[in-house]
Amino acid sequence: MLKRLLLLLLPLPALLSAAEFKVEGNAFVLEGEPFQIRSGEMHYSRVPRGEWRNRIRMAKAMGLNTVSTYVFWNYHETKRGEFDFSGEKDVAEFVKLLGEEGMKAIVRPCPYVCAEWDLGGLPAWLLAEPGVQLRSTDPRFLEPAKETG
Repeated sequence: MLKRLLLLLLPLPALLSAAEFKVEGNAFVLEGEPFQIRSGEMHYSRVPRGEWRNRIRMAKAMGLNTVSTYVFWNYHETKRGEFDFSGEKDVAEFVKLLGEEGMKAIVRPCPYVCAEWDLGGLPAWLLAEPGVQLRSTDPRFLEPAKETG
């Protein structure tokens, strides 16, 4: 999924500018200036698409400069091999809106997420295999997980 996500973001030049981000000593530096990340969580999958911009503006009004979001595997691949990044699931559009509003993004892709989300974001179809051990070295878990990135 991460490769697919990156391909979705690649056409967005405003987001993927040649901004230089590095660590100097114990500080972040963005474009040669000290940068303090002031981030809050906002999961696009939990907010109706029509409210994304408004919520981003509220986050900015609170003094945030960055939004962190999970990319839930089970939200985008409800059936094995069938990914959906359209409509309410258009994470690329969400990140684009962040950029348009002058915000940075921390995008945290699956496979597992800790966000009080069903199965930690793992798709239910993984359980179709009797005895599969999720979040383990079980090949029946690892192979599909590898396909996401």
